Amino acid sequence: MNAAEQVTNPESATKIAAIVNLFKRQFPDVKANLKPWTNDPDTLEWVDPYSIDMGFNLPAGHTLVQLRMHDNRLIGIEASCFGPFGSQRWRFSTIGDWTFLGNTPPPAGFQAKLKQTFHEIFQLYNAVSE
Repeated sequence: MNAAEQVTNPESATKIAAIVNLFKRQFPDVKANLKPWTNDPDTLEWVDPYSIDMGFNLPAGHTLVQLRMHDNRLIGIEASCFGPFGSQRWRFSTIGDWTFLGNTPPPAGFQAKLKQTFHEIFQLYNAVSE
C-alpha cells in the first residue's frame, strides 16, 4: 500500500520520513515518491495492504521499495528497479541471502549503500525498547 496512505499516526509519519532521510543520506539526489501505486481498481486488487510501498528515483533507475510488515514488525524488504521503458533491471530481497538478481544489477558500491540503508530500516522498525 502506498506509504502516504499508511500514515495513520505521528509514529508512522516519523518512521516514513526517517526512511526517506536514510535514502537521502546514502543517495543525496534521490527523489522519493510516497504514492507509487495508482488507485485504480486493477492496481488495488494486487496491492498488499500490510506493506509500506514507496518509490525512489535512484542512480540505478526507478526503484520500488516494499516493506513487508507483520504485527507492526518489519519482516522483509523487497526492491525492484526499472529502466526508462519499464523493463526490470534488477530485484532484491532481504528474505534469503540478500542478493541482487536480474539482467543489470547495480555496481558493488551502490549495492553496499542500499544494503546499509535496509539494515538501518530494520533497526528503525524493529528496535527493542528497554
